[in-house]
Amino acid sequence: MTYRLTLSPEAAAAKAGFSKASAYRIEGDARPPSQKKAPRGRRRSDPLAPYWDAEIVPILKAAPGIRVIGVLDELRRRHPGFNPNIRRTLERRINAWRALNGPEQDVIFRQQHEPGRLGLSDFTDVSALGITIAGEPLDHRLYHFRLAFSGFEHAHVVLGGESFVALAEGLQNALWALGGVPREHRSDSLSAAFRNLAADAREDLTQRYAGLMGHYGMAPTRNNAGIAHENGSIESAHGHLKRALEDALLLRGMRDFASLDAYRAFVDEIVGRRNANLVKRIALEREALAPLPKGRTTDFEEKVIPVTSSGGFILRRVFYTVPSRLIGHRLRVRIFDDRLECFLGVTPVVTLRRGRPVSERQGGHVVDYRHVIHALRRKPMALVSLVYRDQLFPRAAYKRLFETLREHGDDRRACKVTVELLALAHERACEAELAEAIAIDLDAGRLPDLAALRDRFRPQAASIPSVAVKLAPLEAYDELASVSTVSVHSNLGEAA
Repeated sequence: MTYRLTLSPEAAAAKAGFSKASAYRIEGDARPPSQKKAPRGRRRSDPLAPYWDAEIVPILKAAPGIRVIGVLDELRRRHPGFNPNIRRTLERRINAWRALNGPEQDVIFRQQHEPGRLGLSDFTDVSALGITIAGEPLDHRLYHFRLAFSGFEHAHVVLGGESFVALAEGLQNALWALGGVPREHRSDSLSAAFRNLAADAREDLTQRYAGLMGHYGMAPTRNNAGIAHENGSIESAHGHLKRALEDALLLRGMRDFASLDAYRAFVDEIVGRRNANLVKRIALEREALAPLPKGRTTDFEEKVIPVTSSGGFILRRVFYTVPSRLIGHRLRVRIFDDRLECFLGVTPVVTLRRGRPVSERQGGHVVDYRHVIHALRRKPMALVSLVYRDQLFPRAAYKRLFETLREHGDDRRACKVTVELLALAHERACEAELAEAIAIDLDAGRLPDLAALRDRFRPQAASIPSVAVKLAPLEAYDELASVSTVSVHSNLGEAA
């Protein structure tokens, strides 16, 4: 066709290597062969023709959100002889109809984030990771903080629900790890932060959350209720973080951790690796952050609770034991997400693991056998019907021993032996080693020997060193007296 601009059809065909007949054919119709083919008609009759306009289109108009499988099931219900193998045909036809005649869809507007403006908080469930602590499943979730511009993130293990305490502790940990404060803080409609009143309610912040935002100088914002993609900068990051944790657990080869602190260190390490990949953008955003205040603000709740004669106190349907010398006193208890810090006046006296109720009808117990073992030794039979007996045993071996002794029909001996072994574990600080010895005996089909265990875990006798004391002769004191006299006279002479 380029030659044809200046040459005749015969000359252009010759230069292009075509025959003269092809030249005149192209001259008459320049379309390529692929465009000359007539559209292929249907090879069989349209199976949807009897139903499309009469039934399917009315269904789509009346229920725009209905699934294709729902339409197919309705057609099969109306027409028992309807062929179910045309599902793919129905899907293509409905998708094409919706593209031309369906309702307008929501549009997501991509945002451009500036450094230092927006930080986001949210909680995410990580139960699918299957984490265990010393063999026990860990019921928890993660508090997740992220900066929209740089992608800096921080994760904090939360043992309870989405409470203000968890939000305040996690957010402050994130800000102090970051070293600065963004201008805005966004979350979804957390009940810990918002009262979630009517849409026209202006004062919708909880007082504690408003105080937290005021302390750090951040403007509180939230996304519209039910519109999760408005928090896409944190919602999408949840999945990436959980996949990173899953990959690290697979490489680790096990999902059990020795302690909660070990698991928290593991999460911090994974988050730190992810932040290391964004070090340049994080450094750029740090320059735009506001400075931190002089100190943290309150990230706990506080209650004043009396210690009862049961050797503990009840807080939010959970009974906690404390040292019995505190009975009759009132403790000031700081409630964190994972612990309680107890004060007598301003003096810290004990830190306890935070417990949760078993169910809506049944409370919980957090028991340390060390707090009550001295009294239990005087009343060992109290162990039989003790309300928190199962929680008293620090390890499974002690509970197994107690149940085995009871199976032999002597409750008195079961209580006496079990209590004495618990006392031995406390006095000799050998709880783990003693539990292992008990388990070995039980596995071998024999009962532990209390006297032998006492002898095994008794303090090692230390040999008393022989000290030879050589007394100084009495004449040495006479010499010291004469030296002192001469020294006094010489000082007097110098003074004169």
